[in-house]
Amino acid sequence: MAKDLFNRYVWLLDTIYRSGKITLEEINSKWVDNPLSDGCEIPNRTFHNHRKAIEELFDINIECNLSTYEYFIDNAEDMERGGVRRWLINTFAVNNLINESHKLKERIVFENIPSGQQYLTPIIEAMRDEVTLDITYQSYWMDEPASFEVQPYFVKVFKQRWYLIGKSDKLRIYALDRIHDLSSTHTKFKMAVGFDPEAYFADCYGIIHDTNEKAELVRLKVASGQANYLRALPLHHSQKEDERNDEYSVFSMYLKPSFDFRQEILWMGDSVEVLSPASLRNTIKSVLTKSLKLYE
Repeated sequence: MAKDLFNRYVWLLDTIYRSGKITLEEINSKWVDNPLSDGCEIPNRTFHNHRKAIEELFDINIECNLSTYEYFIDNAEDMERGGVRRWLINTFAVNNLINESHKLKERIVFENIPSGQQYLTPIIEAMRDEVTLDITYQSYWMDEPASFEVQPYFVKVFKQRWYLIGKSDKLRIYALDRIHDLSSTHTKFKMAVGFDPEAYFADCYGIIHDTNEKAELVRLKVASGQANYLRALPLHHSQKEDERNDEYSVFSMYLKPSFDFRQEILWMGDSVEVLSPASLRNTIKSVLTKSLKLYE
């Protein structure tokens, strides 16, 4: 039910955004064709409750032109600048189009995302209400699940999985697909003053945040074919292309060379060579040497 409600919010937001200006009557004409509607229109009161929820959850205002009774997104251009807003539009615009065009479903193949999405809405609501969560969680390194209370700071998606970053004894990262149970409490909390989620991962690649690891300048020599992919989808916001010719490019970036980052380098195989730092180059070399021995 919570997942359906979240999808309703996103459908409404996306429909108004794509339309520019639209009346409630026009919204309902589209809504009744959506599988979530069960063929029923959105009651007026429910519509305004959804507007309020969208404002509280995503900080996006749906306004009304009282002379035409048309609804529109206030400052719609801001949606394309903010991370969560851009993600909502890019991801769910396609999803809603597929839902409205049933014949397309068999012609579009998605990757399975086992990310515990049923917990996403209650987590976001707890973040909004600034209340803690009771979580039953089992990591891959635990024999049995454990239950504890968490202050939900923010959420992050990486490699098909959603993660909750929250504080119990200290700030920790929890994969949503490893949560067994979750419920909100009535216990209020406040995030640390000045805490910035983007800054928290600014020097990181992926989901690992190791306070004992220092960020450093990494230089990669990448074959020309693979370099095209790095230009289209940079590994890190600090990425720069220092050298380019017909055979290869040299990219530099400033980050923590964590396990996630090392795995990404190894995934590119012989298309990439670590030039520096020496410690990262030696680590990659050691892993590749061990891998080669498996095939001897």
